[in-house]
Amino acid sequence: MIADYIDELIMFAAGLWMTAVGFGYMSLPAGQAHLLKFMKWGGPLLLAIAIVLAIAK
Repeated sequence: MIADYIDELIMFAAGLWMTAVGFGYMSLPAGQAHLLKFMKWGGPLLLAIAIVLAIAK
């Protein structure tokens, strides 16, 4: 049970980070610019999944 909450917290934090990088609030390591397009839609999607999983419990 506690592991589920930890998993959702990690997913939420990763979604926040991906969203921040995708929209330019944080910088990406050098040479990883090809990931920006993915992070722009992947971050909000990961946030939404984490929120839905938290509500479903």
